[in-house]
Amino acid sequence: MNHDPSGIEPLLARLSGGAITAQDYVGYFRNEHGEELVFAQCRGEQTARLWHSDADWEMFRVGDHSIRVDGQLDGMITVAGLIIDRAETTWLSSCLAASRHLRPERA
Repeated sequence: MNHDPSGIEPLLARLSGGAITAQDYVGYFRNEHGEELVFAQCRGEQTARLWHSDADWEMFRVGDHSIRVDGQLDGMITVAGLIIDRAETTWLSSCLAASRHLRPERA
């Protein structure tokens, strides 16, 4: 099967309004409410970019330790100040794990 891997990046860039290239690791997620999320990790950058349609496509910088669970607030999950649900957290964790090799190692 011949797959053109550069076909989705322009679509996700238009959707999110972000700069996404064929060299980025990208991910797309649509939650049960129809809200869309886009993830992009550029090789050599310490953090990835995350866009969420429910946040008016504002861009959030995320990294390996960005996801927070607040035990005092009924387990509310946040990433870079954005509240996300468990399904979104699972997807984002997978994107971060899959793109880890593109981020520089910490000294």
